Amino acid sequence: MDTPDKSAKMDGKNGGSGNNSGRGRAALIVGVLLVAALASVLLACVAGSVGVPVAELASGLAEILRGQPESLPAVLLELRLARALAAFATGASLALAGVMMQTLLRNPLADPYVLGVSSGASVGALAAMLLAGATWMVDAGAFCGAAAISLLLYLLARRDLRNGQAEGRAPLILLTGVILAAGCGALVTLMLSLAPDTSLRGMVFWLMGDLSGAQTAWLPWLVLLVVLAISLRQGRPINLLALHDDAAATLGVRVGALRKSLFVCATLLTASAVTSAGSIGFVGLIVPHGCRFAFGADHRVLLPVAMLAGGIFLVLADTLARTLLAPQQLPVGAVTALIGVPVFLLQLHQLHRK
Repeated sequence: MDTPDKSAKMDGKNGGSGNNSGRGRAALIVGVLLVAALASVLLACVAGSVGVPVAELASGLAEILRGQPESLPAVLLELRLARALAAFATGASLALAGVMMQTLLRNPLADPYVLGVSSGASVGALAAMLLAGATWMVDAGAFCGAAAISLLLYLLARRDLRNGQAEGRAPLILLTGVILAAGCGALVTLMLSLAPDTSLRGMVFWLMGDLSGAQTAWLPWLVLLVVLAISLRQGRPINLLALHDDAAATLGVRVGALRKSLFVCATLLTASAVTSAGSIGFVGLIVPHGCRFAFGADHRVLLPVAMLAGGIFLVLADTLARTLLAPQQLPVGAVTALIGVPVFLLQLHQLHRK
């Protein structure tokens, strides 16, 4: 007969084996997605109306690293690499923000666009375009618009977030976000009606999501990496929060502080994403759902997996937007919507069957 000490040691070994197995699986998934992310970026670099031979990638990268891209493959590679990296950062930010919003409100329909953050960015960006502002003014306007709507939404919901009551008040918070988005939509319509013809096309493309003018910027990547590091440290508390507020509080989780942290992080991610690429929908909605179905709901795995999957999804969607009717380019937001609508309907059908 086993003694209690011996049984405890055996349980510890079994638990350790289970943890090691889980960590190994998570590492394998993340590793595969990292390889897929690299492959998607390489595909984006070689695909286009003028192809770049794979054999010339190394020489083109060498020219870029030297700061002297002179050959045609090197010039094309520099332009496409910058766009692919911007697309990856944008998609990763939106997917990560979607996971946080859905966990925060415990609602599968919650994402930054439903809560009006993107609509606020649209108002700020279009106002700068209407005033014939420079590119940096459009980016600053988008960021300030997103931040203003986020701040207003936070002020309206701060009592629920502070007291850890967002679970029961989630429909009210969502309705508040929808109303704010409707108000911003009215302002957007007004600005479009007043815009001159020279500015109208650029404004419409921004509203549909466009990466044609995107450049490699450090701010979206900095926000993405900092938020990911913060969220990974909170993986276990986020798992508990996703189950029930009372259970999380009983186990020592500071529910109010964690909810506010998730809200602020999701807002920063969304603001940096729309500043880079305009309004791109469905990434923060369908990618988290797909990752939950495929890899489970453990946020210690879900957060990095959704980030990588969102980046891959948007890079591939942008590559399709560039090549489908080349040399004409489509707005990437239209492509993500065409893909996202049937995928989301399928996910809802599967969720209803469960």
